[in-house]
Amino acid sequence: MQHKPLAIGITLALITPSIFANSQQNEEQSIEKIAVVSSKVAMPLREIATSVSVINQQQIEARGYANLTDVLKNQAAIGVTNSGGVGTTTSLRVRGEEGYRTLVRIDGVDISDPTGTQVQPQLGHLQAANIQRVEILRGSQGLAYGADAGGVINIFSPEYSTPLAGSLAAEAGRYNTSNVKGDIGGRYESIDYYLSGASFDTQGFNSRLDDTSQDLDGYANNTLHTRLAYQLNPELSAQIVVRSNQGKGDFDNCGFGESATNDCQTEFTQTNFRAALNYDNNHSAHEISIAKTLVERENFNQQSSSYLTKGFTERFEYLGHTELNSQHAVVYGIDWEKESISSAQQYRYNKGYFIEYQSELIKNWFSTLGVRHDDNDDFGQHTTYRLSSAYIWSIAGNEVKLRGAYGTGFRAPSLYEIEYNRGPWSYAPASETNLIQEESKGYEVALGLTTEKSGSFELVYFDQTIHNSIYFDLATFSGYLQDTGKSFSKGIEIILDYPIADNWRVYANHTYNKTQDTAGDQRIRRPKNLTNFSVDYAFNKLTFTGSVRFVRNFTEGSISLDNYKTFDVSARYQALPELSIYARIENAFDTDYQDVPAFNTSGQAPHIGLKYQF
Repeated sequence: MQHKPLAIGITLALITPSIFANSQQNEEQSIEKIAVVSSKVAMPLREIATSVSVINQQQIEARGYANLTDVLKNQAAIGVTNSGGVGTTTSLRVRGEEGYRTLVRIDGVDISDPTGTQVQPQLGHLQAANIQRVEILRGSQGLAYGADAGGVINIFSPEYSTPLAGSLAAEAGRYNTSNVKGDIGGRYESIDYYLSGASFDTQGFNSRLDDTSQDLDGYANNTLHTRLAYQLNPELSAQIVVRSNQGKGDFDNCGFGESATNDCQTEFTQTNFRAALNYDNNHSAHEISIAKTLVERENFNQQSSSYLTKGFTERFEYLGHTELNSQHAVVYGIDWEKESISSAQQYRYNKGYFIEYQSELIKNWFSTLGVRHDDNDDFGQHTTYRLSSAYIWSIAGNEVKLRGAYGTGFRAPSLYEIEYNRGPWSYAPASETNLIQEESKGYEVALGLTTEKSGSFELVYFDQTIHNSIYFDLATFSGYLQDTGKSFSKGIEIILDYPIADNWRVYANHTYNKTQDTAGDQRIRRPKNLTNFSVDYAFNKLTFTGSVRFVRNFTEGSISLDNYKTFDVSARYQALPELSIYARIENAFDTDYQDVPAFNTSGQAPHIGLKYQF
């Protein structure tokens, strides 16, 4: 068992990889073997028994996408839909579960929006700029993050090891799209600092199929992110993270009846703050943090405000990690959270406590057992748990890993769901006025192979069940209803990452996901088959990536949507040690497809850009 202390592990996970220096390449390969997302502390990937995927900065930049969801949807078991392009309502489903069961953190900051119909991140506004690493925890195994964490996406900004370093990039593309981004950071004596900014703008395309005016629905986003850390002494450090994300976009069909128009705009502002104090004495690590999220969303119809909501989340966390000896460790924590829709004078509190025991009972057999207890203002006390285990053995110089995990969870109805059913506009049955919590459970079993040539193959079976899920009545618009009974998602993931030659590498994954609601029908917008295949080629100063995505067998209620495939291609040329030229074509064959029946998707979209690093 090779656990790293908390503070050291998080620092390792943040170190910026570079493709220009051999020493840093070796450092990156070492860092790639560590992940934080499974239990909130750094652990060797080979010891983790839950399903974890890692995307590094080189992979993000090689594909070049502007929005992070386009990067994420190329990973196993991830489906993404949006309502007409960048900046619109976007749902990311891990293994077929709702997007609001997925938690997203950036440098430890939870970016969930408490004012939404469900508490979830506004992923349409999350850009891929200035991101060094993404870790994905698939499945209902997010014990340390909260009982409702049915999947976790952990995002890290870069960390530079020299006193001053940074980058500046600019690109242009179809739909009059521009994307300018830059960052600066460094480490000087006891200070570690980082500052980044990105500005994205596009005229977009007509988002709705039924809009005969064919007007363009544009979008603009400005994001600022800063992180400052100070080493007070060898064992004690402090860190502050501040983030601002502002998005503004056009959409169609707002208003009702004769007042309905296509002259509609939406504005979104989210500000995040987190301060943390870390103590690490190499055998035990402790972190105390406070965080606050402020959100404001406003819609306009013909330049007049038609909807405004404001809210905030306050959160206190304590996280501890103690190594009992070289084979046994304990992770434990406390979190307190206040959610508020301040514009509606609604709020509630949740207190959570968890502990996880981690062990290597015999050589190469790694196990965890964790328990979490939550006390929710509106829905009382709930206890959830997670078990995981992995065993590793060698065959002809290759490592074989057999692992499994089981976890439970619950989600309290959101403040919006509760208030809507109590409001005068709802006529939900009396039995639905007082919604109850959703409960979930899931397990997975996997067999993996890691080769001597740094290749990997994994076969995963998963089975997840949701009891008493909450849904909105789209048939009569009566309100939010309780889907009494159980719905499920179960299937198989096949994941391959293999170097087929010195300069060639293949990434591929296929997810077969059988979903079913309480009526026995396939759950909407959950493709039964998702396949991603990409090839990377590197020769001297040129790198090339080609990716194809197949989406098959998915429905929108009684409507079966057409299968489709999209192909993206990108290339990068290192003209100088500090200067690279890159280009990409999204949807290169101009495939006409739909993820949501009423909305258009982007056609062929070429882009070209420059990046300068110092």
